[in-house]
Amino acid sequence: MRILGIDPGTGILGFGVIEASGGKAKMVDAGVIRTPAHTPLDERLVEIYDSLKQIIKETSPQEMSIEKLFFAQNITTAISVSHARGVAMLAGKQDGLTIYEYTPLQIKQALTGYGRADKKQIQEMVRAILGLKQIPKPDDAADALAAALTHSQSMR
Repeated sequence: MRILGIDPGTGILGFGVIEASGGKAKMVDAGVIRTPAHTPLDERLVEIYDSLKQIIKETSPQEMSIEKLFFAQNITTAISVSHARGVAMLAGKQDGLTIYEYTPLQIKQALTGYGRADKKQIQEMVRAILGLKQIPKPDDAADALAAALTHSQSMR
């Protein structure tokens, strides 16, 4: 099963594609989609959409695992990230992907067994599970791979 993980954002949206089979996972691709600051939101959303459509075309995932939003403070950021999240889900759905959503707590628990794990612990588990020599960079790509790995573990 090929899974596209998404760490939503408008300035930087992380993506990670894994191939999961028989309880093992390997990284297919990972990176970020960057949109320029001070660009109108609608233009940023088009860039995210077009880039994700190309990633989906190139990597052929069957499922998408996307992080649910949790914001305790900045409502303006939460709204723009929600837009980016919606565009990502639309791009996936249009290409027939089944979409699954996980909270940050669920991702932390799935990868480390501990709901209060910090970012470094999550990134190290991503590296270890995928058998990588280094933690994927930037952080948003590692977070997207964590979302994909969470889904691969929940499928079992």
